[in-house]
Amino acid sequence: MGKINYGRVVLGGLLAGLIITAGEYLLNEVVFAEDMAVLMANLGLSVPGGQQIAGFVIMTFVLGIALVWIYAAIRPRFGAGVKTALIAGFVTWLIGSCLPTTGFTIMGVLPTDLATIGCLWALAEYLIAAVAGAWVYKESA
Repeated sequence: MGKINYGRVVLGGLLAGLIITAGEYLLNEVVFAEDMAVLMANLGLSVPGGQQIAGFVIMTFVLGIALVWIYAAIRPRFGAGVKTALIAGFVTWLIGSCLPTTGFTIMGVLPTDLATIGCLWALAEYLIAAVAGAWVYKESA
């Protein structure tokens, strides 16, 4: 069993983070733009500005790196490839997106329809990002 190649984890993670960032931009700024503006107004909040968006972008890149690290960590047990990448993507999605979104829905912060669509959208993002990040990842010699 080789050691984790942390340089490739970061490289693959940055690609995964870029994919998640692009997907989140499309979801929140195109698909849900009006719904998000109404939701934020109902919560008494302003639409996120540059500093907040920068924070979200950094978070998605950290998430991408974590996703590829999970792939690298489970790869010896499950084998290299798409199946393992999908498992890593699913686990990361469950912990990093689905459960927090479900919590916000339970608390009444997010409407169920937006949360459901958002969770399914995020699942697609994370699975695509996981396959891309795993494609970049190579084990250390």
